[in-house]
Amino acid sequence: MDDKPNPEALNENSEHLFSFGVIADIQYADLEDGFNFQGTRRRYYRHSLLHLQGAIEDWNNESSTPCCVLQLGDIIDGYNAQYNASEKSLEVVMDTFKKLKVPVHHTWGNHEFYNFRREYLTHSKLNTKFLEDQIEHHPETMPSEDYYAYHFVPFPKFRFILLDAYDLSVLGMDQSSPKYEQCMKILKEHNPNTELNSPQGLSEPQFVQFNGGFSQEQLNWLNEVLTFSDTNQEKVVIVIWRSEV
Repeated sequence: MDDKPNPEALNENSEHLFSFGVIADIQYADLEDGFNFQGTRRRYYRHSLLHLQGAIEDWNNESSTPCCVLQLGDIIDGYNAQYNASEKSLEVVMDTFKKLKVPVHHTWGNHEFYNFRREYLTHSKLNTKFLEDQIEHHPETMPSEDYYAYHFVPFPKFRFILLDAYDLSVLGMDQSSPKYEQCMKILKEHNPNTELNSPQGLSEPQFVQFNGGFSQEQLNWLNEVLTFSDTNQEKVVIVIWRSEV
């Protein structure tokens, strides 16, 4: 006997609580079409803005308006930095997002750090930490300013936790800082290649320069939030930039 639930029955009988939008890898640039790093996939830099505009139009016209949109990183392409166009391209995309009727929560990926230093991002419109939910009498659930992470409640008994996937990374970091030295040490211990963006020969291919990781401090904070959610019977969604490896 098949005990698996019938998706059609679930659709008919389940109560619709809320919805949210997700978009990633917009990678806009005012450039002619090109290819990805490996040269295997074509990229349509200008055309990506049309896809964003189409997504926003669909979200705005939904019969049940999404509570928010999650932008999962790489909002503009790294090539912008080579043409001194990072700020201009970001402004174009952010102006497009203004047409959206609901809040946007931004995460940071490697292309954000190809274009900007961490300090710049912290003070930019890509920092949506002001949308966080603060839990009274639970200071342990407040994130540190040392990483970009927060949590919020889009609907009762649901908590979304946005994490900083580049908390430990050499990208966007002040090269004179102890944290940069720590990250470079970790990277070189696991990646002996001269080209640190190459995973060639690595048993752990995630240890490349364009990737990042979590500090123990951020993981401890995440554990505190998850403990609170578990105690209060909340369902949790982890919001994070996805790795390319």
